[in-house]
Amino acid sequence: MNILQDLKNRGLIQQTTDEEGLKKHLAENQVTLYCGFDPTADSLHIGHLLPITILKRFQQAGHRPIALIGGGTGMIGDPSGRTSERSLNSESVVHGFTESIRNQLAGLLNFDSGENAAVARNNHDWLAKLTFIEFLRDVGKHFTVNYMLAKDAVSSRIEQGISYTEFSYMLMQSYDFLQLHEQENCTLQIGGSDQWGNITAGMEFIRRSRGDEETKVFGLTVPLITKADGTKFGKTAGGAVWLDAKKTSPYEFYQFWYNTDDRDVIKFIQFFTFLEQDEIGQLQTAVEENPGAREAQKRLAEEMTKMVHGEAALAQAIKISTALFSGDVKALTKDEIEQGFKDVPTFEAEKTDLSLVDLLVEAKISSSKRQAREDINNGAIYINGDRNQDVQHVVTSADRLEDTFTVIRRGRRKYFLVHFK
Repeated sequence: MNILQDLKNRGLIQQTTDEEGLKKHLAENQVTLYCGFDPTADSLHIGHLLPITILKRFQQAGHRPIALIGGGTGMIGDPSGRTSERSLNSESVVHGFTESIRNQLAGLLNFDSGENAAVARNNHDWLAKLTFIEFLRDVGKHFTVNYMLAKDAVSSRIEQGISYTEFSYMLMQSYDFLQLHEQENCTLQIGGSDQWGNITAGMEFIRRSRGDEETKVFGLTVPLITKADGTKFGKTAGGAVWLDAKKTSPYEFYQFWYNTDDRDVIKFIQFFTFLEQDEIGQLQTAVEENPGAREAQKRLAEEMTKMVHGEAALAQAIKISTALFSGDVKALTKDEIEQGFKDVPTFEAEKTDLSLVDLLVEAKISSSKRQAREDINNGAIYINGDRNQDVQHVVTSADRLEDTFTVIRRGRRKYFLVHFK
């Protein structure tokens, strides 16, 4: 199966320029393609995973991907998909973000060896050398204002207002395509559906600047990801889901995918994983016949956590998930406890002996001493996974995991963490 057909079968193509021409171009050549990633933070998030997986799919099909990091454009700001101006970061901040993102991309694409090894480029390398006069003469003269105003990224902002800085972003991205075309023989640009106007503008710029309307360059966009419940993909109550393990732990990352709605899980498996269609069909059947088992969600969470964080982090995420489900938390390490209980109510305590009744009240686990005694007598209190019905119990160092934490559960699922300083 050719790469375009596979993408189409997975629902991954929103728009293409000259589909038949691109199909022929891919069949006859090892194609170099690129996707841009502007460094607006020190980490990518899961919203970036779809174009990254597209690059991986092309690479596995024998083509050569370029991950273009926008060290230059990241200092300007892309107006696409936004209703207001971005805040501008300093050059040193953008450079720091650029290096972090390059390291993340190196872990997701094969940069190491082979004739189609991925390449990371930084558009600051050529944009920083371009003088203002050169920009106006060599780039600006190929674009009419009317042409730019007709593009969605600009027209959608006219009413609210758009600065010349962001208005010029389209020209900078077009210049990127030209530079990669000339330096790397790049003939295909991919991006999200909001990038369609910028991509087609780049294609036109290449043809006009070369004076050759027959130049073979192409564009392809992937669809905007929507969730069945209407909420935004990639957002949780805690904010964005980051690819950096320090910002979103592997356990949290695993849980994000595991909690996928039944209505979305097969679509996400098609979009983000490299599973074969036969297995995806089996998972579809499992969702329909036994949704409570969450077999498809588990498979999705495993594939995505392994892809981004590796086998060891996946094993750790599964270990934490299993411990929290069973209530047996004693086998968890300090790091695993911190990951698994990051969002539960936490009470800071001194490393002294404390009666269980007093601890339940002070940590606001029980509303009063009377309620605490009732909770203990009724068997509703668990210490590190073990039920405790002793109202005279004193919490000592023996109840501390890693000499730092005590995990208290009230009822079936209400967890609290006591952190002994």
